[in-house]
Amino acid sequence: MSKGETVYDVAIIGAGPVGLYATYYAGLRDMRAVVLESLPQVGGQLMALYPKKMIYDVAGYPQIRAEDLVKNLEKQAKQYRPDIFTEEKVVDLRVLGDRDFELCTEKGRTVRSRSVVICAGVGAFMPRKLDIRDADKLEERGLHYIIRDPERFRGKRLLIIGGGDSALDWSLTLQDLAASITHIHMLKQFQAHEDSVARLFRSEKIEVLIHHQLKEIHGADQVEAATIFNNVDGSEKTIPVDHILCFIGYITNLGPIKDWGLELVGNAIRVNEKMETNIPGVFAAGDIVWHPAKIKLITTGFADAATAINNAKHYVEPKARVFPGHSSHTVPKKQKEMARDQDA
Repeated sequence: MSKGETVYDVAIIGAGPVGLYATYYAGLRDMRAVVLESLPQVGGQLMALYPKKMIYDVAGYPQIRAEDLVKNLEKQAKQYRPDIFTEEKVVDLRVLGDRDFELCTEKGRTVRSRSVVICAGVGAFMPRKLDIRDADKLEERGLHYIIRDPERFRGKRLLIIGGGDSALDWSLTLQDLAASITHIHMLKQFQAHEDSVARLFRSEKIEVLIHHQLKEIHGADQVEAATIFNNVDGSEKTIPVDHILCFIGYITNLGPIKDWGLELVGNAIRVNEKMETNIPGVFAAGDIVWHPAKIKLITTGFADAATAINNAKHYVEPKARVFPGHSSHTVPKKQKEMARDQDA
């Protein structure tokens, strides 16, 4: 280690919602944190794929727009002055010794830390695209896999495809903007929250067609119509549409993470009840982890982050308690110093 090199208490890989909350919690535990994020902005999948989508299952918010949740999490995390570096994809994680790790990024940045928490979500991701004729030619010409500005659909005729939370959330969000919505799903059973499914079928503004799939998109330079078919009886019909919104899943890849010596289960990192990986001092939290009871929700990711950071604190400082007490009872040293700075 060169003279004057910063050694952090914890290095957090990923600045999605879980990574941001882990960063906040590291500050709460008086740990000096650094965050490395591969995307150009914090927020992870929420900001990259659906910043304008409403989220309904975060504690304390009956509903909140994805970008607003990210802004709140970023503000919460930054109160402890962590170092946050975006566009820094971590490509290598090296164990140099006991409580000594080195992280190297694609751009050549090197970071030293005494512990690591991996909050990389599902890893690298991209929307799964339609495999039908001319679909690629009409992307952003009426065919969309990512929604950045809902206002562009005001007064338009929409065809929405998918049976998961993203598809249903967008149908429910856009029903008061669009002129009409036809929502198709290839199965009878939906994979979304039960309340969303119930609201979808109750809506008087959304036509829901189960066992239906997209067969053909019509339009030379812009989507004009779509042919859909019933995969049970084979019947077809062509409907006029201005936009097709497709949410049929994502293709994910752990990328370099799979070469770090971590024990993996499919596309996830195996952890124990402390969010510990098989490498001492390396923890993980959020959608990237696997354990027998794992449920992939933002809210459970927050709990993973708190568990990981509290155990990382104990790993870095063995005399420190894992349980920190309640935040309403204890004001961390850094927060006291910041308060004094503001009063000065």
